[in-house]
Amino acid sequence: MLFDTDIFIWVQRGNKKAANLMQKSNVRYLSIQTQMELLQCARDKPQHRYVKDFITTFGFSILPLTENIGHRASIYIEEYTLASGLRAGDAIIAATAVENNLTFVSSNAKHFRVIKDLDLKIFKP
Repeated sequence: MLFDTDIFIWVQRGNKKAANLMQKSNVRYLSIQTQMELLQCARDKPQHRYVKDFITTFGFSILPLTENIGHRASIYIEEYTLASGLRAGDAIIAATAVENNLTFVSSNAKHFRVIKDLDLKIFKP
């Protein structure tokens, strides 16, 4: 299962439902885009360490940006941005899920529901 950035944020805010969802997943993935977003939002170096330690401790595999992911993300931008407000970072994360045949979990239904080839699981906090 590939987790969206918002799921990590729910866990950081103490949402037990989000934490249980991550714990129950046998295999945990995140996009390099998600890792960058989490680090970008950190307020200081200790929070950078916290993000990195969390990813390592819970056994997340970080999936890289590939040429195929970039190409698919650019198609998503062209097809869906005007209708749903899909942004580049979200397009990259969705494309990562599709290219790796993974279920994608997010609470952001508005941006992702329109992507037809995405196996989307909506998280409701």
